[in-house]
Amino acid sequence: MARALGVLGADILQVTVLERETGRAVDEFIVSWPGAATPASVRDRLSAVPGTRVEGVWPTREVPGSAPDHDLLLHVATDPARGLATMVDALPSLCGGEWALALADGVVRHSSPAAPLAFDLEELPPRATSLVKGEHRLMVLPVTSGATHVVVARCDGPPFHRAELDRTARIVEIVSRMTARFEPVAD
Repeated sequence: MARALGVLGADILQVTVLERETGRAVDEFIVSWPGAATPASVRDRLSAVPGTRVEGVWPTREVPGSAPDHDLLLHVATDPARGLATMVDALPSLCGGEWALALADGVVRHSSPAAPLAFDLEELPPRATSLVKGEHRLMVLPVTSGATHVVVARCDGPPFHRAELDRTARIVEIVSRMTARFEPVAD
């Protein structure tokens, strides 16, 4: 894959191994692609590499080597009363998502800019879960109190991988512990 990316003119900025099994690996590549390549054209080119299967291609706003999750925790520590809202606003860019929201008692308590104003899940899971609902790939993550759930969604790309779910669940757990004495912030 690295050779194919190099031949196509892409610079590999970061590689993350999401999963390893006997004879198979799921890797996430963050690359700088020359010119104005579309996700579809990148996917087509990479799909031609023998022995690979491309699960998804999408633009990212994350700069490799930066620590946006640490920046999020610093912002929450600075203003814990707004911790849930700060986290919901930050999660889409941290997770390769398009939007996020916090649900409590079936009501959207806070949402990132692209999120729907109302959202319904028939059953909220007791633990962090990745699922597909219509065109959305979702992560549903309970906040430590259990009464609130954070939902992160993306329309493009594959469902959230277990490694992404585990990382995000950890962020939600840390933020919810930092803000435990505060109620969810309404928009």
